[in-house]
Amino acid sequence: MASRLYAIAIFALTGTLGWSSDLSPMTVQAQPIQSRKIEADRLFNQGLQQAQVSQFREALQSAEQALQIYQEINDYPSQANAQLLIGNIYLIFGQFDNAINTFGKSLEIAKQLGIPLLEVKLLNNLGAAYFALGQYQKAIDSHQRGLAIAREISDRQGESLILGLLGNDYVALGQYQKALDFYQQYLAATKNIRDSQGEAYALGNIGNTYAYLGQYQKAVDWLQQSLTLVRAIADRRGEGKALENLGNTYTYLSKYQQAIEVYQQALVIYKQIGDRNGEATALGNLGNAFNAIGQHQKAIDYLQQTLEIVQTIKDRQGEGATLGNLGNAYYSLKQYEKALDLYQQHLVVVRQIGERKGEAQANAEIAAALTNLNQSSLAIAFYKSSISITEAIRKDIRGLAKEERQSYLQTVGDRYRSLAALLLNQGRVIEAIQVLDLLKVQELEDYLKNIKGNDQTAQGIRMLEPEKTISAQLSGISKEQIPELNRQLANQIQQLPKSEINKVPDYLKQIPQGTVLLYPLILSDRLELVLFSANTIPISRTVKISQEKLERLIVDFRSGLLDAGSEDVTEPAKELYNLLIKPIETELTQAKAETILYAPDGRLRYVPLAALYDGKQWLIEKYRISNLIAYILSDFSPRSKSQPSILAGAFGGKTGERKFGQIALPATIKEVQSIIDPFKNSITLTEENFSRQAIESKFKNHNILHLATHAEFNTGTPENSYIIFGNGDKISLNEITNWQIPNLDLIVLSACQTGVGKLGDGVEILGFGYQVQKAGAKNAIASLWSVKDQGTQALMTAFYRELLKGDVTITEALRKAQISQIRSKEYDHPNYWSAFLAIGNGL
Repeated sequence: MASRLYAIAIFALTGTLGWSSDLSPMTVQAQPIQSRKIEADRLFNQGLQQAQVSQFREALQSAEQALQIYQEINDYPSQANAQLLIGNIYLIFGQFDNAINTFGKSLEIAKQLGIPLLEVKLLNNLGAAYFALGQYQKAIDSHQRGLAIAREISDRQGESLILGLLGNDYVALGQYQKALDFYQQYLAATKNIRDSQGEAYALGNIGNTYAYLGQYQKAVDWLQQSLTLVRAIADRRGEGKALENLGNTYTYLSKYQQAIEVYQQALVIYKQIGDRNGEATALGNLGNAFNAIGQHQKAIDYLQQTLEIVQTIKDRQGEGATLGNLGNAYYSLKQYEKALDLYQQHLVVVRQIGERKGEAQANAEIAAALTNLNQSSLAIAFYKSSISITEAIRKDIRGLAKEERQSYLQTVGDRYRSLAALLLNQGRVIEAIQVLDLLKVQELEDYLKNIKGNDQTAQGIRMLEPEKTISAQLSGISKEQIPELNRQLANQIQQLPKSEINKVPDYLKQIPQGTVLLYPLILSDRLELVLFSANTIPISRTVKISQEKLERLIVDFRSGLLDAGSEDVTEPAKELYNLLIKPIETELTQAKAETILYAPDGRLRYVPLAALYDGKQWLIEKYRISNLIAYILSDFSPRSKSQPSILAGAFGGKTGERKFGQIALPATIKEVQSIIDPFKNSITLTEENFSRQAIESKFKNHNILHLATHAEFNTGTPENSYIIFGNGDKISLNEITNWQIPNLDLIVLSACQTGVGKLGDGVEILGFGYQVQKAGAKNAIASLWSVKDQGTQALMTAFYRELLKGDVTITEALRKAQISQIRSKEYDHPNYWSAFLAIGNGL
């Protein structure tokens, strides 16, 4: 479960921002107007009092009656006051569009009357409404406007609050470094105004952000400081939240016993202060923690207590999450029928309250239980439903509007994998290809956060007509009916025309002739290969190999590739060829394949397909190869026919020196100079002149960007991956999308590394390709490991020599450059030539 950000915005609605503004009452002359003013004020104050005791419906009615009178007597300051109260109540109700509309009207009045303090409050709350809708940039814009006004009028309390809200905004966008910057400013501001509670919240949010960044020990340190402070000021509710967040961080670290200890402390506090919602949350966290350590019955006991409380306090969202968590505990006990019953109840609740993310989760839970009950046709229908909802949500990007209250049976990515495996088992290859494409999108979402889908991804996976009918029924049927329903569905699907089941979506029809798509899927007990080309029936092949054995082979192969002196590289290269290519050799020949668009899975991303060996030839000698992000996200429009114009940067430095913590790369200067010499209108920036600002100022005048500098793409978060410039500037992977480079056909990183320290699932490589593409560039070339300077220079010179000939694709130019090295004596080891891979459409 996610760490909980201290909900600055929500607390502010009933506290710091206040329910009313500091407007002076209007001077009233006429007696009838004065009496009406008195009545309106009475209604308004009544509304305030009702809101303060959580009688929000009554408060809304009172405030609306007061507003009507204020409007009739033209009391503009009081109108703004009433609209602030009404907007805050709309926020509480989750009626965010109404809140935005109401705050907007009040803001106009505040501007016209020149009341900046009210403007600050309204802009803060307006930002909170946009935040709740997932419109994070609009939230930032509102909060930035409020911050500017607060500073202008020296509203130090307002300034402090806004800094914290801006931190929340950037966390929601996944821009954690920016979030930390604002939280640090928030912390300093709270200390300046001696706001101890705000200081504790700032410390807590800094800790939570480090947890999002995967820096868990730092997170613990900051959360401990927050806990110490809330205890010092006797903020019992804050102490409970601090303990919760600390427990969640221990959970991330798999330190479940420590998590259980602090959750239990939080539970005691919530019971003492009568916070039933907090009590339910602590009990739920305890249940999930005990489930994680295999004490499933104990988990069930805690979760049953949670369920009783959330049902008593009518917390429907909590009820749904708890039903799902209980289902997970029974699933862990392999009591799949009991789990299915709870998952069905979970689905009913989330549908009733309109919680789309919960509905996607409940559908996936049902699918997992059905899979274990050998009801695979029904399982497919429910996985499809889950994924289609997920993709529709992605189009909206609602992000972190709610805290996570449910543990997950599977990660979201696992749902895609499970569905693809089930579809392939039934020979439904086209549907599996669509799922595998969307899996890449989900992996990007998990890594980069807030990946906005397009119209194609938003369609999700096409439901067959029998599946649509069945999925609408299951939430209400008994377990005895399920086997018969599964049999009926399987029969109905078998009776559909093959053209209906294997209907090729329009976007896949665009694949060029001579090009094939190759999607491997790594499962725990096997490797699935999916191959698709234009005008042929898609095929899948199953290769029996465990994930553990495959990953050992990948590590062995990569070790041989990293050592240019190794003579052992051909053996693992041949083994991988036999796993990945040999099973589809006949189909590649029949398709007259010339280009392989390759979408590797997991750790296969760390080794180049080009270096697979059939015993006589390397694969690159047979085919052009380009790594694909996801076909559904790819742009296959041809690159410009204009002459290549290169903007090149070189890190430089003196041999043996270190620059900005990195080894100097003196050969890079010679590399870029030799590259650009034949090209007109090309520029080289070296060392101190090679700055981020200098590069960004010259984008528009070139169509190739060549960066001969250090870059690392690492596991963890995008902030751990970066490109460094010659003057020490850095750009993180997250920031690359800020580049506006639609004119660039190609970005080349000739000295980057991946998987430094440890291998993950390679999503950082996928992430780099996506960020470059999102910024506007059509293709990228990057190295999987650092190559000897002279080897890099030789390959890059050969690559650009091929490009200079014109009328050649990027993948073909790279292929010919790699073949030239294979046939040389000095650089024939795959360490030198196979490190460089093309990412994109390859045109």
